[in-house]
Amino acid sequence: MSRRIFYPLFLLLIPIFSNVFFDEFDWSLFDFILMGIILTSLGFLINLIIDKLKKRSYKIILIVITLFFFLLLYVELAVGIIGTPFAGN
Repeated sequence: MSRRIFYPLFLLLIPIFSNVFFDEFDWSLFDFILMGIILTSLGFLINLIIDKLKKRSYKIILIVITLFFFLLLYVELAVGIIGTPFAGN
């Protein structure tokens, strides 16, 4: 297992600092754990795509699709654009 799987977790530094310095930003421990799981899964999937596929064009297409679904999941959890029961405020 490569360490680059965990590189997306550095994105959690943004909400950590925002939680400390801004009152409007309010993430609970559950939010950090859930986003950590999602970001680790994202890193694992991207690493799997890079390691297993040969053609560069397939890699790019699948990584873009993976990032699109990650952003869709994030937006749904944050504000609820689709209207699932998991949507945020």
